[in-house]
Amino acid sequence: MPRSPRPAAAPLGAHQSIAGGFQRAVDLAVATGCESLQIFTRNINQWAVKPIAADDARAFRAAVQAAGLRFVVAHDSYLINPASADAALRTKSIAGLAEEIRRAEQLGIPWVVAHPGAAGEQPLEVAVARAADGIAEALARTRACTAGVLIETTAGQGSCLGATFEEIATMLERIDAVKGLKPRAAVCLDTCHVFAAGYPLAPKSALDDTLRQFDRTIGLKRLKLIHANDSKRELGSRVDRHEAIGKGKIGVEAFKLIMTDSKLAGIPLILETPKEGPDGKATPKNDRTNLALLRRFRGG
Repeated sequence: MPRSPRPAAAPLGAHQSIAGGFQRAVDLAVATGCESLQIFTRNINQWAVKPIAADDARAFRAAVQAAGLRFVVAHDSYLINPASADAALRTKSIAGLAEEIRRAEQLGIPWVVAHPGAAGEQPLEVAVARAADGIAEALARTRACTAGVLIETTAGQGSCLGATFEEIATMLERIDAVKGLKPRAAVCLDTCHVFAAGYPLAPKSALDDTLRQFDRTIGLKRLKLIHANDSKRELGSRVDRHEAIGKGKIGVEAFKLIMTDSKLAGIPLILETPKEGPDGKATPKNDRTNLALLRRFRGG
């Protein structure tokens, strides 16, 4: 009996800066050996958004194709909070997320990674519903787009939503209830965040249990991206602090398991690990080192 073909190795990459232009991010990806890429499409610290020139969008698409990048994703602004109890902030957040989706579409990017927001003083169940409905509204406003939203798991720091698989499952259920939106909503799992939220990733029995919980609650078929980050803080700390692969509390064993787990085969992994060298300046060396480690854990 012929063997089933081996799944293609997951494309590995890192978040890169667009300072100097969108094409510059592709150049950095190539220089660091990326097969996948994450970018911000705008200044994430301001609500005002400069339109993307058509020529810049075409150049970016061409650069991605020429570089052979297998997966490109955008990340939304941290100002966006679709769960907010403040009506004005929530209105701006929904409009802002819709604009992020349109910009991704213009750049040929299929997904926007989005944090579900923070509850503030609201009851948890109310905030979760508001977050889901806000994301659904942004998707509904962009029905002409194919780009969708990946709800990112969070560490649960402060009143941030998305620290449990149940919360994200509830959000997806509310989004799915709006006709036509289900294919455009999925999940990004951040290893640092889920670990800090209390989900262990090693030994193998613990990772298996965490993935079983994810599959039972959300469904592994809706996992479209993994943010591969070690954690400066311990399991269940609920503190979001990223560390280089193997240098934090998650450790080498967990990443070896993640890189060889058949249930995660083919899912893109993107680093958001620290880029700064000893002098405090960003250096491509850090991305190259972390990517090399992940490839070694994978076996090539």
